[in-house]
Amino acid sequence: MVKDKQHVGPPPRENLVRAMPGGFELRASTDPDGMPTLVGHFIRWGEWAEIDSIFEGRFLERFERGSMTKTFNENRASMRVTFQHGRDPHLGDKVLGPIDELEEDSKGARYAVPLFDTAYNREILPGLEAGVYGASFRFRSMREEFEDKPGVSDFNPEGIPQRTVKEAMVPEFGPVTFPAYAGSTAGVRSMTDEFLFGGFTSDPERLVELIEHVRATRSDAASQDHAPSDAGPEPTSERRVPLFGQGDEKEAPAWML
Repeated sequence: MVKDKQHVGPPPRENLVRAMPGGFELRASTDPDGMPTLVGHFIRWGEWAEIDSIFEGRFLERFERGSMTKTFNENRASMRVTFQHGRDPHLGDKVLGPIDELEEDSKGARYAVPLFDTAYNREILPGLEAGVYGASFRFRSMREEFEDKPGVSDFNPEGIPQRTVKEAMVPEFGPVTFPAYAGSTAGVRSMTDEFLFGGFTSDPERLVELIEHVRATRSDAASQDHAPSDAGPEPTSERRVPLFGQGDEKEAPAWML
């Protein structure tokens, strides 16, 4: 039996979504009637967050400074800033604005996005001003360090698996609603389940695939739970994934994977 949604082995690496409350502010336009600029960070370096997801499993995760350098340099032109990851029933995948600034600073991944003067942006502006949305981004882990059995520590009292993302590919980011859930904290959380299941409502075949994936994962985990294991902690491993269009990877759309 699998406990606490812990996978045996590394968790999935594609179409992952992270969100945190706040994470942005509005910078007023010099034009009294102009739209403001959305400024903030969508992730902060080195902060451990507990990921608790049906699809991903349960583990601790953090992002290293430098993990966004490659994607900022190579994918910036194809990145999009959307509301609710382009899944909002009213706004759809409309872009909120161009990316004016995108950089790694001492705190995290920083951005500045001047909002288009559109009806859909004015519709969400009151919520942005009130700070009721969170900052979120979707990513693919390209290179990471994963510890399956790291042992107990002050920041990991249960000794659950740990992932340090060393390189990520980010196709899009932006504000999202930040629904509370049992046991949640004020830190980063996974919204991968919501993102994936939201798309499955119009694609039942993919929903069946996810269900089969979860069943297979639990079956494999149950088998390994009963298999003899060597004593001692698991060694730390680093995994690499080629960028889109390289190696055996298939070419991906610009941002809506």
